[in-house]
Amino acid sequence: MARIGRLGFLAIAVIFHLIYIYSIFSIYFVSPIVHGMREFRVESEEPPAKRLVLFVGDGLRADKAFQSFPDPSPSKNDSEAAKKPRPLAPFLRSRVLSHGTFGVSHTRVPTESRPGHVALIAGLYEDVSAVTTGWKLNPVNFDSIFNRSRHTWSWGSPDILPMFQKGAVPGRVDADMYGAEAEDSTKDAVQLDIWVFDKVKKLFEDAKTNATLDTELRMEKNVFFLHLLGLDTTGHAYRPYSPEYLHNIKVVDQGVQEITELIEEFYADGKTAFVFTADHGMSDWGSHGDGHPDNTRTPLIAWGSGVAPPVISSAGRAKGHEDGFSSDWGLDQVQRNDVAQADVAALMAYLAGLAFPVNSVGELPLAFLQGDTKTKAEALLVNAKEIIEMYRVKEEQKKSKELRYKPYHGLGDEGHSAEHRIAQIQELIDSRKAEDAIRHSNELIKQGLQGMRYLQTYDWLFLRTLVTAGYLGWIAFAITTVIDSHVLHGETETLRSVPSTIGFSSILIALYSILYIQRSSWVYYAYAFFPVMFWEEVFARRASLAKGRAVLFGYVTSSWDVIGLMLKSLAYLGVLEALVQSYFHREVFTICYLLASTWPAFYGIGFVRQNAVLVITWALSCSLMSIFTLLPAIKVEDVNLILLGGFLMFAVGALYLLFEKSILADSESTKDDLASPSADLLSRSILGVQVGLVVLAMLVTRSSVAYIQSKQGLPLGTQVVGWVTLVASLTVPFLHGLRPNNDYMHRLVVIFLAFAPCFIILTISYEGLFYFAFCLCLFSWVRLEHHVYTYTSSQPSKEASTVNGSPLTPALDSANPRLSSLKKDKYRSLTLADARISLFFLFFLQSGFFSTGNIASVSSFSLNAVYRLIPVFDPFSQGALLILKLMVPFAIISANLGILNRRLGVAPSALFMLVTAMGDVMTLNFFYMVKDEGSWLDIGTTISHFFIASLLGIFVAGLEFVSEIIVSGVEFRGDKKAAPHNEQRQNGSTNGTANGKAVLKT
Repeated sequence: MARIGRLGFLAIAVIFHLIYIYSIFSIYFVSPIVHGMREFRVESEEPPAKRLVLFVGDGLRADKAFQSFPDPSPSKNDSEAAKKPRPLAPFLRSRVLSHGTFGVSHTRVPTESRPGHVALIAGLYEDVSAVTTGWKLNPVNFDSIFNRSRHTWSWGSPDILPMFQKGAVPGRVDADMYGAEAEDSTKDAVQLDIWVFDKVKKLFEDAKTNATLDTELRMEKNVFFLHLLGLDTTGHAYRPYSPEYLHNIKVVDQGVQEITELIEEFYADGKTAFVFTADHGMSDWGSHGDGHPDNTRTPLIAWGSGVAPPVISSAGRAKGHEDGFSSDWGLDQVQRNDVAQADVAALMAYLAGLAFPVNSVGELPLAFLQGDTKTKAEALLVNAKEIIEMYRVKEEQKKSKELRYKPYHGLGDEGHSAEHRIAQIQELIDSRKAEDAIRHSNELIKQGLQGMRYLQTYDWLFLRTLVTAGYLGWIAFAITTVIDSHVLHGETETLRSVPSTIGFSSILIALYSILYIQRSSWVYYAYAFFPVMFWEEVFARRASLAKGRAVLFGYVTSSWDVIGLMLKSLAYLGVLEALVQSYFHREVFTICYLLASTWPAFYGIGFVRQNAVLVITWALSCSLMSIFTLLPAIKVEDVNLILLGGFLMFAVGALYLLFEKSILADSESTKDDLASPSADLLSRSILGVQVGLVVLAMLVTRSSVAYIQSKQGLPLGTQVVGWVTLVASLTVPFLHGLRPNNDYMHRLVVIFLAFAPCFIILTISYEGLFYFAFCLCLFSWVRLEHHVYTYTSSQPSKEASTVNGSPLTPALDSANPRLSSLKKDKYRSLTLADARISLFFLFFLQSGFFSTGNIASVSSFSLNAVYRLIPVFDPFSQGALLILKLMVPFAIISANLGILNRRLGVAPSALFMLVTAMGDVMTLNFFYMVKDEGSWLDIGTTISHFFIASLLGIFVAGLEFVSEIIVSGVEFRGDKKAAPHNEQRQNGSTNGTANGKAVLKT
């Protein structure tokens, strides 16, 4: 490969990370969907029920469904009787106590509506990437309970119903939906559930006068699906512990009671089965998506025809309550039967006499079934046959692709084959050994699921090896490129020979041959290509690594130098490990910031005295930043904190506007040869508009919060003003181009004010205070790094004081070619000290993620602020606003690093390259932490950790371009002077020291 430039490196970084981020889906989350299976159903003279009714309380947590609370009804808040705790769902509770079976249904990640409903209705856990396929009008491409029914009537949200209607046999599923505009989070969401209940009532009322409808309704194997979105919408807006959410539970319970009584009265045959559950739960901060137990534990209550009555323990606690989760439900005497969410589909198929969905991995929960042991054994055997059929089809597909297929040991030989086991189970049933048959069926189901797991993980070792080699190769490639381009300035020859080219090409051809024979996905070829390319490039540039080592480590000549280098290396690794741990414990940043506040002291008392005000500002800003990660990630809307943050932003803008000339005159812009300030009326007017937009953002936010809390809906005028304020704050700064002021401090103030309204309108608590402290900390860091650089560069160098013949001579000799090359280059060489700057940059990036929440958790984002601009549910638009707010700190970081680059005379891409290499140390760490089994919390957490760390490489590449745009025009006077022939450079100058130090002439 020819020596690549800056754009080439960034392009490779983006392409590599985008492809390799997909690796966890190729390895850990391969889609389980296969086609071509036969269907299986429990054959009986009469099914347990003639029809099935499914209620799904979208976003209902298991604990809230069963706990007792004071009456949350708005009309009873002041009465004494209302203050006494009582169950909020008395009808559902009566089903648990007297009529049916209950338990907790455990969901999987992502805890979103689509995958939750797919698991419930199809018995299938979609691969995690399925959440990206969309929430609206996206039909399922696999079998479902609705598709197996004679006919399904469904009512509810346009986000859920169409995907099952369009994915089923045409005409089999009716979907009656309210409009998307009804999902207005600023209004009372219980109306969504009342709409559903009213529609069901109308259907059965119409049947009294419509003979055709009456006939259709009375046929067997019909399914009725009521999707109740109110709880989810209310939980997002008000949190699941709010009176609004608890009141919504009461409304749902009352509606379920009315529909149950209506259907029982209409049919009057006692042959209807009812199932009540939820697609996912909800976190305490009103969101979901990750694997937190509050999101994965949902209620499951079944009653009616074919459902077993409750098992009551006369003494002590009944089975199922051992985990203590249900200790405050008052149901300890009733046996609790927990299931996996996909098991609900198998339960419903059995109750309604339907064939099991062919993609279902659900295990029939026998505790929910009414009937003798033999009946249960026969049903479970059919369930086992359906799962084994999936294994058989998957195994045939795998056999057809592998060079040397190794079968799963649990079902591989004749004595353990599925056919032999099924015959054995049938023989046990015929011999009236139903208990033994159930045990063997459970074992067969377990083996079938493990067999499918074996087939899904068949290529793990091979793929993991490729991905690991790719990430290690990228790190080595990035470091090699940095040394070659920014330490040696491209003067070292590339040592690429015919034998080495043949060797690496042979490795690539061998890998591609294996992938071709196995008919692997195209992305596997990319996984194989990158490690070969990276390591070949590193091998070809081995001379650069050797020379770079001599230049960077030339000063290491004594044992004390070695010890010092080792201690610094351990400190760097310690910071990287601390950043890894910060994904699990946000408090790590508190410790790091407190330690960072002492950093200037390492340069001696002389440096501290010389820069006392700056050192104090740095220590103060670090102390302020250390507070935020001690605050809870779960935030409650607090308009006072929002306005306090807004006031601080306004104060910064107002003070700068009043004292701009004196601030710039006294700043280092003059002393450090920055461009001369040129404030005039136009520039100050634009700045005044920016300050005014901050005030307007505060006013409109206060107004929006008041309207939303009153649940009367957000007035259009308030919504429009909010949008105008947000858009104007991001566009007005471009007007400064009419009268440019290239002073770096002026530029940073303009950027600060540009994003300030975002951190007012789109926040719910202390985020505005974070924005103020974060900007102060970054500003202090940039100035401090510059002072450290000039202070250390002005110190007498060790090499300069060394006489001829000293041990440093080899290092000096190796540096001479590099120093001569600097005469042709406008940027100074990187030094080991620049690695510290990159590490600080990486630290600030992570701090921007975690200081106001936990971005490692998908459910840590609150939609409260977004409702001020988009009150109607729209996941992509609302998500875009959340991402906008998340990106603001990083725009600030990129601007500050861009200015620091210019002040230090460093090439714009050099430090960004180092950061991408450092970041992937964390990525590889998280790659091996990814789990697809175990607790739902572990699975969701490990996925999000890997995603964040992996995307960091792309993110940093993007920040470099943002940095160039934001700081364009910020100049040093040295940019405009002709460089002296011996030392002066466009953005700085060098003193020619052997360890690569450079002095910026001021």
